[in-house]
Amino acid sequence: MSSSKEYLNYVLEQLSETNDISFRSMMGEFIIYCRGRVVGGIYDDRFLIKPTSSAKNLLADSLKEIPYEGAKEMLLVDIMDDKERLKVLIEAVAEDLSHTKAKVKK
Repeated sequence: MSSSKEYLNYVLEQLSETNDISFRSMMGEFIIYCRGRVVGGIYDDRFLIKPTSSAKNLLADSLKEIPYEGAKEMLLVDIMDDKERLKVLIEAVAEDLSHTKAKVKK
């Protein structure tokens, strides 16, 4: 099942107070970026983020879900109605990811 544009628009509206958010469509789903880093995505109309240390702390009770078969687990964002907490979460994940080194393709 693909994600809907309506759900993408809802997520983007909830992230409207977060700086430097962008997205890319990929195979019927949407990858979400913050500050140029992939922080998560929309899969089957679910907003999932990478399970960084900050994400695990801020979403301690969140469900772990697999975005698609064969993928690593991600965290289900269950605070969609709280723009301020969402902003803190996404910016913290982007900060965590800014400290990781990019993999070099050979």
